[in-house]
Amino acid sequence: MPESLSRRHAAVPVLVALVLCVPGLALADDAGDARPPASIDVELGVYHYSRNDVRIPNVGGTRFDLTELVGNSGADLRLNGTWWWNERNALRLTLAPINTDGTGVPDANIVFAGSEFAAGEATRAQYRFNTYRLTWRYRFYRGERWDWGAGAALLVRDALIRLTQDGVSAQDDDLGVVPLLHLHGRYAMTPRTTLVLDIEGAAASQGRAFDVALRAEHAFDSGWYVHGGYRTLEGGADVDDIYAFAWLHFATLGFGYRF
Repeated sequence: MPESLSRRHAAVPVLVALVLCVPGLALADDAGDARPPASIDVELGVYHYSRNDVRIPNVGGTRFDLTELVGNSGADLRLNGTWWWNERNALRLTLAPINTDGTGVPDANIVFAGSEFAAGEATRAQYRFNTYRLTWRYRFYRGERWDWGAGAALLVRDALIRLTQDGVSAQDDDLGVVPLLHLHGRYAMTPRTTLVLDIEGAAASQGRAFDVALRAEHAFDSGWYVHGGYRTLEGGADVDDIYAFAWLHFATLGFGYRF
């Protein structure tokens, strides 16, 4: 996931046009409709890596498992704010940091970002994948129990991998924009308890990025709600200057407020 898909992704202008133009048409159609409430949501995720493979550069670098240096678990908070400007159209802002660091001892020499790190010596590693995402959702179906929406998102990615050994340090960082598609579904199990599926992702020949979550929400009369579930992040890039693929699994617990 540290490598941008957008630099080689021709869908950016199309997605931007959809975000800017299609909601405007829908707004005219839905003038006067009742809006769902806005919401602020906090999610705590305790995660486990099932994969975090890195080779930088892709040609000439050493492929290694970053979890052997930073560990394979951690915890981070995710913040969401959602605002509806009519019954069918919403914008969501997501702040999702991931920061993992640790020290390990590689069992083979590692060539990384132009430097070589010796086997058998303590090596400190840092992995950062902070994302800031703006999502537009168009609600295309609302029934007695089911509620479905789809749209597009622009993800701003702030990624970093750094290795440090006695006398040697190297890093690869990247700031870029990634276009994603969005799907959101809700099923009302009871008047207060809802099952929520949320998917954002995209794939190209150079790589992919997917964020999939399934959770249950329980609402209270006061406007507060609590939720818990599972989230998975998977993706990466395989291009000339970088090979990096990660897969994370989250157990999530959180709360929110609708107003």
